[in-house]
Amino acid sequence: MDITAGDAFVDSIKQFAKSTSRAGVASALGGFGGLFDPREAGFEDPILVAATDGVGTKLKLARAANHHTEVGIDLVAMCVNDLVVQGAEPLFFLDYFATGKLDPSAAGHVVEGIAQGCQQAGCALLGGETAEMPGMYAPGDYDLAGFAVGAAKRGGLLPRQDLENHDVIIGLASSGLHSNGFSLVRKIVEREGLSLTGPAPFDPKGEVGRDLGAALLIPTRIYVKSCLAAIRTGHVKALAHITGGGLIENVPRVLPDGLGAAFYAKSWDVPPVFDWLRRSGNIDLNEMSRTFNCGIGMILIVSPDHAADILRVLQDEGETAAPIGEVISVTADDPSVALYDLEDAWS
Repeated sequence: MDITAGDAFVDSIKQFAKSTSRAGVASALGGFGGLFDPREAGFEDPILVAATDGVGTKLKLARAANHHTEVGIDLVAMCVNDLVVQGAEPLFFLDYFATGKLDPSAAGHVVEGIAQGCQQAGCALLGGETAEMPGMYAPGDYDLAGFAVGAAKRGGLLPRQDLENHDVIIGLASSGLHSNGFSLVRKIVEREGLSLTGPAPFDPKGEVGRDLGAALLIPTRIYVKSCLAAIRTGHVKALAHITGGGLIENVPRVLPDGLGAAFYAKSWDVPPVFDWLRRSGNIDLNEMSRTFNCGIGMILIVSPDHAADILRVLQDEGETAAPIGEVISVTADDPSVALYDLEDAWS
């Protein structure tokens, strides 16, 4: 790696790390490791929760469209959303950026996005690694990985053990595709012969729309602050981050044996991008529901007595939230998730 160029790049991104500083940060960028003091962050006896993730093949679309800031936000979102579903407040984040030859402009936009994501999540960008590996990546390609650590009060981890039949499932609207299913998305774009700089075919006709690349690269919504506000009421029993696998595969991860979930697909709006993908790719509705978030990026489970209060908290925090289903009793022979009114919701 060009050491001089690498040092210059680290200097250029220090401003982004500084913009994410929060209580508990105990070191500056550039050391061998980042330091964080949980006591200074308000935790006396915390359980630490860690998550790591990437952005997947959405990176190829970002490169093709020359939009890089968005995937930096995605990187943070995919990690911190996984922390909050366990009841943890994100404390700090580290990134890994690997490329064949460093493009300071593209890399700088990525780190700018990472800083924006950290600001949205209330966590500090504590450090990272930029690796230049000639021969490992095609010219212009890069890969990203993120690592986040959060903390929860001892005894405050989710899911709780009192989940039961008829608990209400509240859905939070997604911002779009988030960071899953992009190998299929790119294949459909290519097959349709569309340009990423041309208009998005799913935007309303007659309106000044976005170009297709910008529309597909809308970052994953970060739900941390709204979900933490809901958790602090003491009435949230469980959350699930809806990523690859959709509602069908992610919600059962937080439910105990004997319980499943019933969703009523007409209870939320499916963004036009998903219907365009379904029609253009001739994708079965059940496969759509298993591949994409289809408009719901996070769910919360609460008792019926507290559902209205939690909805108000979420809406006050800027979320588009609605009851979309309920917890149900299931046997070993039943599917763990049932989706009702699917055809009507997509018609």
